[in-house]
Amino acid sequence: MAPQEVEHGITVAAPAAAVYALIADVQNWPRIFPPTIYVDRVDAGEHQERIRIWATANGEPKNWTSHRTLDPQRLRIDFRQEVSTPPVAAMSGSWIIEPLSEHGSRVRLLHRYRAVDDSPEGLAWIEQAVDRNSRTELDALRENVERAHAAEELTFSFTDTVQIAGTAEDAYDFINEAQLWEQRLPHVAAVRLTEDTPGVQTLEMDTRAKDGSTHRTKSYRVCLPHRRIAYKQVTLPALLALHTGQWTFEENEGGVAASSQHTVVLERENIRAVLGPDAGVAEAREYVRTALSTNSLATLGHGKDHAEKGR
Repeated sequence: MAPQEVEHGITVAAPAAAVYALIADVQNWPRIFPPTIYVDRVDAGEHQERIRIWATANGEPKNWTSHRTLDPQRLRIDFRQEVSTPPVAAMSGSWIIEPLSEHGSRVRLLHRYRAVDDSPEGLAWIEQAVDRNSRTELDALRENVERAHAAEELTFSFTDTVQIAGTAEDAYDFINEAQLWEQRLPHVAAVRLTEDTPGVQTLEMDTRAKDGSTHRTKSYRVCLPHRRIAYKQVTLPALLALHTGQWTFEENEGGVAASSQHTVVLERENIRAVLGPDAGVAEAREYVRTALSTNSLATLGHGKDHAEKGR
């Protein structure tokens, strides 16, 4: 059966070159595309690269490896999945950005795909996933580009690091084994961890705040032993419009530097409701950073004890 072909498009109030640049840098994707959990650049040349993508499709975490050809002159990016996940047998497509004016552009997203054994059920699943993800990605792309100035004020990143006199493997295992956090971490009230695909986890957790209240979060995590665990939080507290992060483990002469990196986007409309009528972006940034750093450093501290004891 011939590959199925489908096109989605959207008009963006931003220069075509700016839109192309945002799509070309895959490090932006977990922030600007809601389905994307994490992207790992496997290798890259001047205009060619191989990337491994973890993203949700129809609510399920999936991962695949793609080859991309970047053409900044034509404002076009062609992609082809090298290793697909069933029911996808083959997937390719293109991002095409067309200038409409000095400050406007048209973004076209093309997909060509086949299902394993040309299964009608598989084709229906892929069609639904491609349609949902394409619409979501294009809407998010437009929103992120058109609100670039506001996002600059509302978006920030920070990292907390703890030096551990132990091995990267032991430090990694403490973060990877999140199903044990209820017993290991005082600020975790309850935890539910599933890992239907090795290395891809769904983590739901109830966390205690300083005032004794608890809030529930849900995250997808990508685990790359024993160097990195990347995550994207999909159930968010009121102050956050986005929260992604990474736990990283880098061995050095003293053992291992274990770090927790966060990237967040504040939900401007909820700042006063949460923090009071006089609060603004600066107060919200400080509040969020303090809350996340407190939990990260507590987790890293317990991980340090665990790793230095060698279990």
